[in-house]
Amino acid sequence: MRTRLENRPVDGLKRVLLAAPRGYCAGVDRAVVAVEKALERYGAPVYVRKQIVHNIHVVTELEAKGAIFVDEVDEVPEGAHVVFSAHGVSPAVVNAASDRGLHAIDATCPLVTKVHREAVRFARDDYEILLIGHDGHEEVEGTAGEAPDHVTIVNSPEEADTVQVKDPSKVVWLSQTTLSVDETMETVNRLRTRFPELHNPPSDDICYATQNRQVAIKKVAKDADLVIVVGSANSSNSVRLVEVALEYGAKAAYRVDYADEVQQSWLDGVRTVGVTSGASVPEVLVQEVLEALGEAGYDDVEEVRTAEEDLMFSLPKELRQDSAGKRDERALGGRTSR
Repeated sequence: MRTRLENRPVDGLKRVLLAAPRGYCAGVDRAVVAVEKALERYGAPVYVRKQIVHNIHVVTELEAKGAIFVDEVDEVPEGAHVVFSAHGVSPAVVNAASDRGLHAIDATCPLVTKVHREAVRFARDDYEILLIGHDGHEEVEGTAGEAPDHVTIVNSPEEADTVQVKDPSKVVWLSQTTLSVDETMETVNRLRTRFPELHNPPSDDICYATQNRQVAIKKVAKDADLVIVVGSANSSNSVRLVEVALEYGAKAAYRVDYADEVQQSWLDGVRTVGVTSGASVPEVLVQEVLEALGEAGYDDVEEVRTAEEDLMFSLPKELRQDSAGKRDERALGGRTSR
């Protein structure tokens, strides 16, 4: 049972600034609904390569419904159904699933798919691709796998100062969709200093949800003594929100998966708490954090909204109709974000 936080006095009025947008984006919602519908359609178990989204609560709930998460498709029984996560996969993974006779359902976020297509296009035109992202992240592995002979991963602005290219006149940058906007542009600017003819992608690769959540927490952070970000440790966009909060004025910032991870010591002397959540976090987890803060006297909650979101994506084609062949009422994934 969660230990209740104490309502200790501070100098001034206690309040919470609740960032919006926050939480689930359309791509995450689409991927989660895809697993739920696959379980409804085909029955348990349905296998999922990697975590469908980077959130421990979501994964645990889907496991309880019959989803089995695996690291690679060779762990999936031949002929079974497998869902590819929202972060995308390389062609090698798609081929491996086909070789095993698996029924694959691709829940890759359409915004990630866009970056994959850009990589294919630029590789076809013999460009060298500098992929800004974190080596080892599933999304980066999937994108790099589209054109392994043309992609070099740039992990940080510092690496931009040392990366080498064959032909500075034929080089383009792409990026992981969940990065910090500011750090990505710092990396791009450093690359452009070294390679003035560096080409840009046809459109911004960092997803709308990542940008919106960073903009919102920037506005909250300047007035916050403490920022709490709800999200899992392997969620790149959640980790970035902590960094952005600190960079833009929060005196302290921490990431938690659940409300019971909020520590009493964090609240010592704190009048204003900023709260937000990563793009793979269900709203129920945020509400539990707000309830815990309310016990500690932070029951004055003001929402700070910087954008509206109502984007929706079609579900993978295998799941758009019900078992009778009629269009399913849940053929779309996505919702108006909070």
